Amino acid sequence: PPDNRNPRPLNGRGAAPYHAGMSPLPDLASPYALPAGTAEAYARDGHCLLRGVASTEEIAAFRPVITGVVDEFRKGLKPLADRDTYGKAFVQIGNLWQKSQDAAKFTTARRFAGIAAALMGVARVRLYHDQALFKEAGGGITPWHQDQYYWPLDTPNTITMWMPLVDLEPEMGVMKFASKSHAGGLLENLAISDKSEAAYDKFVADKGFPVAGGQPMAAGDATFHTGWTLHRAPPNASNRERQVMTIIWFADGAKISNLDTDGQKNDVDYIFPGGQPGDPAVSKITPLVWPEFRP
Repeated sequence: PPDNRNPRPLNGRGAAPYHAGMSPLPDLASPYALPAGTAEAYARDGHCLLRGVASTEEIAAFRPVITGVVDEFRKGLKPLADRDTYGKAFVQIGNLWQKSQDAAKFTTARRFAGIAAALMGVARVRLYHDQALFKEAGGGITPWHQDQYYWPLDTPNTITMWMPLVDLEPEMGVMKFASKSHAGGLLENLAISDKSEAAYDKFVADKGFPVAGGQPMAAGDATFHTGWTLHRAPPNASNRERQVMTIIWFADGAKISNLDTDGQKNDVDYIFPGGQPGDPAVSKITPLVWPEFRP
């Protein structure tokens, strides 16, 4: 979940806006053709890796926009050594699309939302939120967890895109997934923590779920995973920051869930103000983004 939800804009355009005379930001509207069998593999395993979702040139344009927002909102963080396990995992800035008009062009991109729709097999997709997850050099593990622990959504049709803004080697903390672990839905009422790492590490081993991922990724490659897929990331053992942007979507038509977890109880008032279980999962900050963006 976002840990910095201040929607204050940065001069109305973001921390690193394009200036007059510079080329406009790419529109990220052209479609991406899924390789044959990808949607089926995603449904089976709960995750997939797609190469070249954004081009080198597109990432070069958007990276300063995203890093500019992160740099503004990361001010005041404690030194790495003084943080807990969650704090050491990454610098986490949420809802960049509300903080910067330029960042919003990335988050609401038609290409990305189209991939999400195709993988989930749905006709209409809403944005849940975005997050920048920057794992600093020397940053710790991202413990095993399920994202949908935090999301008050009564649907299995939820999905996260995890896209590096820099080339990644495995020692930088590339995401790993427990294949097929999404099939059981909610496993335990566990927030991301040392406890979730221990409990789910044992669960994955006991169930014999294959662990996939952790491979080198180029900037603009992306993984996609369901809200219930168990995943983690190793520490960043390199001397470079792992800069990753994520976007989370869900199928239009979902309802607010029964709030079975502490995380869902914490999120519902922010995402769906005044919403109750069974109400439509719709709010001003969950706009339709596929087949078209409707703010």
